[in-house]
Amino acid sequence: MNGICPECAAEVELPGDATSGEIVTCGDCGVDLELTSVKPVKLETAPEEEEDWGE
Repeated sequence: MNGICPECAAEVELPGDATSGEIVTCGDCGVDLELTSVKPVKLETAPEEEEDWGE
């Protein structure tokens, strides 16, 4: 199963057992991507984790 990176348009190979919500990394540009849909395959830039600074 493959998807297209929304940042650099490279083809991203996904594991055969990938599920929605899984985070993968683009091998070309290194951005973290979230698999938002399996059928059809749709990748979006993963939200960045924010520091909570102990709050």
